[in-house]
Amino acid sequence: MKILNVNHTLDSVTGGGTAERTLQMSRKLIADGVSCSILTMDRGVTPIRLDGGKIIVIPSICRRFYIPKFLFYGIRSAVKDADIIHIMGHWTVLNALVYLVARSQKKPYVFCPAGALPVFGRSRWLKRVYNAVIGQHIVRNAERCIAITEAEKADFKDYGVEDESIVVIPNAVSGPELSSNDEVGFRKQFDLKDRPFILFLGRLNLIKGPDLLLHAFCQLTEVFPEIDLVFAGPDDGMLAELKETSSSVGVEGKVHFLGHIGGIDKFHAYRSAMLLVIPSRQEAMSLVVLEAGINGTPSVFTDQCGLDELVETGSGVMVSASVSGLAKGLIDTLSNREQLVAMKSNIREVVNSKFSWKVILRKYKDMYEALM
Repeated sequence: MKILNVNHTLDSVTGGGTAERTLQMSRKLIADGVSCSILTMDRGVTPIRLDGGKIIVIPSICRRFYIPKFLFYGIRSAVKDADIIHIMGHWTVLNALVYLVARSQKKPYVFCPAGALPVFGRSRWLKRVYNAVIGQHIVRNAERCIAITEAEKADFKDYGVEDESIVVIPNAVSGPELSSNDEVGFRKQFDLKDRPFILFLGRLNLIKGPDLLLHAFCQLTEVFPEIDLVFAGPDDGMLAELKETSSSVGVEGKVHFLGHIGGIDKFHAYRSAMLLVIPSRQEAMSLVVLEAGINGTPSVFTDQCGLDELVETGSGVMVSASVSGLAKGLIDTLSNREQLVAMKSNIREVVNSKFSWKVILRKYKDMYEALM
């Protein structure tokens, strides 16, 4: 069985959770004896290795919209060599080209947009054109559509996909990469002193909701003046606004902007934080919540993150995607230290039992084998 994973970027800065999921899944499939390759574009792939597999890189002529050079030979060759194509994300020219080649070669493909189907955020008119021309065909003609939460199934139904074609396979996470935590070194590296902090980890853009969190934090400081707020993630259009806001309301000394962090630094951040906060306006299922959870750090997240199961098991706190909802949720959680300790204990066990790659990989393999 040969799987070709398609994602427009493997760049950890701009690709976020989708890039990380593509790499992790490919590596786990290879380790489990499945032949797997990745088709991507030439951004953020130089230091990446796929031991036992191949990364096929298509050069781009426009980085803003990830428009590839029309090298149909490379795409045709990659698709021809695969038994099943796994298309990830949405709104990309690469996905459209792979779809056309897969249809012409009569190769089955599965489709996982990872929450990207709703028309939201920037370039809405371009997204509507994309859907009208080819996007809806990609969704409707897939052998299987993969929703990462039960709630995401509704997005597929809006595109006319029937229930029997939708499979729910959640995000997965690997075990913690640290045997111990160098909190002192981490704080010194990013000049965080010794104050407790809550953590935001993700791109600084409207969808991720950092502005909601900053305004909620202003209310939090009235109750917990000793707690800081750390934003860890690349600027995606909101950094200047966030800095201006923190200065205008007088909390700039308590708000820290670390920029993008990855690797060991990311895991030190998880373990050093009191809480991870996900204030997203829209998100199918937050991968960073699972990463934090496997390291024993609980989260407060909005009801737009597809994490109802963590609430049901007492492993996280869900609030409305609003300033008032986030402020109340944070104050209530930090005021109840017994609940916080219980969440720290529960979250690692829940993530290990329900969202480890050992569990999730079996779901993917069952789906592929059924298609074969």
